[in-house]
Amino acid sequence: MAIPEPNHTGTIDFNGWSTWYRITGEPGRTPLVVLHGGPGAGHDYTLRIAGIARQGRPVVHYDQLGIGHSTHLPDEGADFWTVQLFLDELDNLLKELGIADGYHLLGQSWGGMLAAEHAVRRPAGLRGLVIANSPASMELWLAGAAELRAALPPEVQETLLAHEAAGTTDHPDYQAAEQVFYERHVCRTVPVPAEVQATWDNIAADPTVYHTMNGPNEFHVVGTMKDWSVVDRLHLIDVPTLLVSGRYDEATPDTLRPFADHVPDVRWHMFEHSSHMPHVEEEELYLQVVGDFLDSTD
Repeated sequence: MAIPEPNHTGTIDFNGWSTWYRITGEPGRTPLVVLHGGPGAGHDYTLRIAGIARQGRPVVHYDQLGIGHSTHLPDEGADFWTVQLFLDELDNLLKELGIADGYHLLGQSWGGMLAAEHAVRRPAGLRGLVIANSPASMELWLAGAAELRAALPPEVQETLLAHEAAGTTDHPDYQAAEQVFYERHVCRTVPVPAEVQATWDNIAADPTVYHTMNGPNEFHVVGTMKDWSVVDRLHLIDVPTLLVSGRYDEATPDTLRPFADHVPDVRWHMFEHSSHMPHVEEEELYLQVVGDFLDSTD
């Protein structure tokens, strides 16, 4: 399906910087705010979720600080790029758009981690939560990644290990080996859709946030988030929650299991023909599943 055009785009001041946003659909039902992954990936690859607007619900996308159309800050160090920074930016967005009193959140990958951090604080306006393809801790993420890496062809594993040990993860051979993992566990749609490629291009053009908080790729996490966890706070989430994952997802079932075990009101949908991006890989079903869940919370 064609990605819907936005009804409105703009920027919001955040501590003197700019947060860019787009809104698809007219005001009506409780809006859905989409939190993109990375950290530092940009909104582009999540644009098909704007199809929810066809169900009469406005959908808000935005680029988090440091990527896409929002302010880039390539000279800021690791102490600047924190979870709290992005929580503050989200709070500011909700306030400035006038929707802080009633909204849904859908966070994909890192966006789901950020959404969980937001939800455990029990904000009064949060009505429903979708955690899509996200780990409850980076320890679980890394364990899942190790399992998936172990199933790669031996020569691919050897290339990855050799360049990681040498610190040459920007080498073309390493990047080719990365691609084998990505085609299995990140996006199985061939060719890669333009909006997904735009996200890879975003990261390549300015990897500041991604490299600082995550690392060089999806499965070699050496950044500031490597010890992150929300597991011990999940019982605080007090809104209906939908978990989303793909059968071939780099976010393996064990990485999401704590959400299922500890969030009081939770359900889980596994997309059988998808990896990390079921909103791309099984778009029509995804929009139906997420739309039905949001309807149930209104």
